[in-house]
Amino acid sequence: MLVQILFYVFSSVLIVSALGVITARNPVHSALSLVLAFFSSAALWLLIEAEFLAIVLVLVYVGAVMVLFLFVVMMLDIKVEQVRQGVSRYAWLGWLTAAVIIAQMLSVFWFRGLGVDATVGVPPSPINHSNTRELGEVLYTQYVYPFELAAVILLVAIVAAITLTLRRRPGLKQQDVAAQVAVRREERVHLVKITPTKRKASPSDEAISS
Repeated sequence: MLVQILFYVFSSVLIVSALGVITARNPVHSALSLVLAFFSSAALWLLIEAEFLAIVLVLVYVGAVMVLFLFVVMMLDIKVEQVRQGVSRYAWLGWLTAAVIIAQMLSVFWFRGLGVDATVGVPPSPINHSNTRELGEVLYTQYVYPFELAAVILLVAIVAAITLTLRRRPGLKQQDVAAQVAVRREERVHLVKITPTKRKASPSDEAISS
């Protein structure tokens, strides 16, 4: 009973936060709503005893990806009006995605009408069971080659991103570390000696002193 109550509570929070992501006018508010959606999803993963996926969702998406999103939104000058004008170009893709999701939800109810309960979860695991260990054994035994291939692809993507940022573009100012280290004081500081002069007293100054 308690698990069902928690499921409905976190599901409601997840739905509200997901709606906030697409309806918020401020990009920062939208990103913060996405953070709340990730936390609610992690709580739902915990309810079905998928601790590893919940921790990965919090550490990777909330701790790394969302920090990057907030950095891009808050530090870069994003033309919000231009972005909103381009949303209509991809509206068909959004409607197509929504149609697929609705079809999946309707299929669940259809299967339940046939006598198949698609909402029945897996039986509870023993106390000493660790799904993280089970996932690690499968990942590093049966799927070790796809796992290594994914790691190589990510490494190539990182190297490509660094190469694209370091490419030379016309009009781009680049930092010359060697020239900055080899600079001397005489090239940067020029001392000028000025002889002080006494200012002559004006009539207004004489009137004030008298």
